[in-house]
Amino acid sequence: MSRFPQIIDNIILRNPADIFGRIYIVSAYGGVTNELLEHKKTGQPGIYQLFRQQENYARKMLALRDTLFELNKTFVPAGLDLAAANEFVDDHIDLAINILRSMDNVLASGYVSRTALFLAARELLASLGEMHSAFNSANILQNRGYDATFVDLSGWEDSRQLTIDERIRASFEGIDPFSTICFATGYTKGTEGIMREFDRGYSEVTFSKVAVILGASEAIIHKEYHLCSGDPVLIGEENIHPVCNTNFDVADQLADVGMEAIHPKASKPLEVNDIPIRIKNAFDPDHSGTLITKDFIAPESMVEIVTGSEKVTCLEVHDTRMVGEVGFDLRILQVLAKHDISYISKATNANTIGMIINDRDCRPEMIAELQDRFEQITLQKVAIVCAIGSNIGQPGIMAKAASALATDGINILAVSQTARQTNMQFVVERSQFAKAQVALHKALCMTGPRACAG
Repeated sequence: MSRFPQIIDNIILRNPADIFGRIYIVSAYGGVTNELLEHKKTGQPGIYQLFRQQENYARKMLALRDTLFELNKTFVPAGLDLAAANEFVDDHIDLAINILRSMDNVLASGYVSRTALFLAARELLASLGEMHSAFNSANILQNRGYDATFVDLSGWEDSRQLTIDERIRASFEGIDPFSTICFATGYTKGTEGIMREFDRGYSEVTFSKVAVILGASEAIIHKEYHLCSGDPVLIGEENIHPVCNTNFDVADQLADVGMEAIHPKASKPLEVNDIPIRIKNAFDPDHSGTLITKDFIAPESMVEIVTGSEKVTCLEVHDTRMVGEVGFDLRILQVLAKHDISYISKATNANTIGMIINDRDCRPEMIAELQDRFEQITLQKVAIVCAIGSNIGQPGIMAKAASALATDGINILAVSQTARQTNMQFVVERSQFAKAQVALHKALCMTGPRACAG
């Protein structure tokens, strides 16, 4: 969104004769939601955390207002009405501060649930970024002489108790997307609370729900890069290639290790309603991108993508009472479920169960509970490298992958693959994460097809 002038040329007005029949679900400008909530990667506190800790969030809100004013200036050459955009920001920042101060007073009374009010504050703050960018987008196109509509799904100053689906329907009632260019907020206000379940994935959930409710023929996600066979930084841009077609199963495998093409809870309604997803590089508009459909299976057996994560831990439970005891692993999973932890991969033998979980889930209270219940708990920081595809089932593929790793001196700590054969997962030393990806990509992906339809 911070490169919106290029988005106008590459996407919105790319074909001046065909600009309608699309709804653009916009996210906040780069870094804004981090300032409002917390930094997505580092966890550095934002305004929400200041509110929780009863620190001077109002000063931070006013500083953000000034930042948004400066950001608005950068879009004036593209057609933004600076006075209108600044007034929009100013009004909403002032109102947000007043609402948060009211929440402070209610919290001080001690009569309401702190959890409920904190969630409401988080929802309120999250909506600001998307409102700002959606308003600006519509304003720019209007000032260029196009019929454009700001579709505000945030529900500000709207006391109606609507679900997310009801608000989307109500907001689009009377709007004809085939006669106006629609810019909708990525945040949607609903009685169930979109952040309560999806948190920072909320814009993709809005995107998915709008597509399903309005009956879209295709859902297109514009990113800064192609969905490729590997990481260009690690493997080299000259060695990777865009993935032309894949299916929802592969998209889920990618999300499981943190490489989200789309949030899995957002993709599921699209899959159920048979709405294909297209992942496009917004800055390579002539490329057709990656088409994700429900039924696609690669006509020839091949690994489509090599990816993984180096921010994982191998949690190993060793207990001599395990062998032959029915339901022993259930006792382990009950502890993980209690602490809201999902594992990525699992390997087991007679008396040992190893699970790969995210580093952030290795909380002391969960580890302590496992240590109280089982004989020996071992934690090892590792990496997981995956070879994924819609059709990777072929004789010798596992041997080929293992041989490639062994040739490069990489020891496999654990390996996992189901009979469905869409994802081979190798656990390796964390220091060998990059090396393992390069080895697997060279062995399994370098001979794959490179050209996609234009």
